[in-house]
Amino acid sequence: MSAVFDLTCELIRRRSVTPDDAGCQQLLGDRLAAAGFQVEHLRVGEVDNLWATHGHGGPLLVFLGHTDVVPTGPVEQWASDPFDPVVRDGHLYGRGTADMKGSVAAMTVALESFVKAHPAHRGRVGLLLTSDEEGPTNLDGVRRVAEHFRSTGERIDWCVVGEPSSKARLGDLIRVGRRGSLSGTLTVRGVQGHVAYPEKAKNPIHAFAPALAELAAERWDEGNQDFPPTSFQVSNLNAGTGANNVIPGTLTALINFRYSTASSAADLRTRTETLLDKHGLDWQIEWSLSGEPFLTPPGGAVREAVVAVCRELCGIEPEESTGGGTSDGRFIAPLGAEVVELGPVNATIHKVDECVAVADLERLPSLYQAVCERLLG
Repeated sequence: MSAVFDLTCELIRRRSVTPDDAGCQQLLGDRLAAAGFQVEHLRVGEVDNLWATHGHGGPLLVFLGHTDVVPTGPVEQWASDPFDPVVRDGHLYGRGTADMKGSVAAMTVALESFVKAHPAHRGRVGLLLTSDEEGPTNLDGVRRVAEHFRSTGERIDWCVVGEPSSKARLGDLIRVGRRGSLSGTLTVRGVQGHVAYPEKAKNPIHAFAPALAELAAERWDEGNQDFPPTSFQVSNLNAGTGANNVIPGTLTALINFRYSTASSAADLRTRTETLLDKHGLDWQIEWSLSGEPFLTPPGGAVREAVVAVCRELCGIEPEESTGGGTSDGRFIAPLGAEVVELGPVNATIHKVDECVAVADLERLPSLYQAVCERLLG
């Protein structure tokens, strides 16, 4: 096949279920070192992070990705071994093909080709990889590397994230921003008792129900031209002992806001807590901010470059979206970087029989290299 196909297969064979890198970054680091990159392995706890750069001075263009993958789920439901790459009907199957070992391989091949063609290119180009993107906390991955960059004064001007952004065709959608994610673990306290004597107890489910209805109906903001309105969801609600004759003493609710630049995390916290107080609840809440919203506005150099590349090489005018969940771009944007996400079709990510079209995989390095050419060539 090709260099990107072979490298993708090599990465898939490594069972790098988060946070285990399984040797992926060593393989990639060795290749980039051979191409003239300065390579640092920044291991934090159980997490591997790779930082490789080529060139001098500024500006700095960084490609961002992750080598970890989600668990396979029931292996018997896969048509073939998820860690043994197989081609069927023009698609390469295996865990991580789309999310995101195909992109990581394409970035590596693109960087090798770019510096070979332009050994004295303007500024610097880099690759940042982590094995802690798919995990529940993301504490020791790009979040920690971003803290390291702040302490050393490293400045990133432009960042291209290889997350699988496309919907039906390669390049039909790019992410130019992401919503913020604010989560809370809410505990509502009542008084446990016998269901036959409710006057001697206080049911936290009954007490919380009116507040929940108001939280769910609240219009948090109207969004703006770049983002949809902020959404509120309860992902888990738990109370009770399992017995049908016991009024529970506590209720726990897991809540989440996906919010736009029209709101702030501080405002959402305050409004939620004010509403809980309004209903007279005995409550406490532990908040967790996964990431603030970010946006690369129209006219940004990397946004314009990626749009032009999709138009010229894919023959399509990409949708410029801020939808979807979160990505590691949320840790890079606060460093002052313009961030755009461009990657393969996302139809099978995290699913059984995850796959990527071989034709798309073969084209992806040329897209990433073309971005390099436009910004640093």
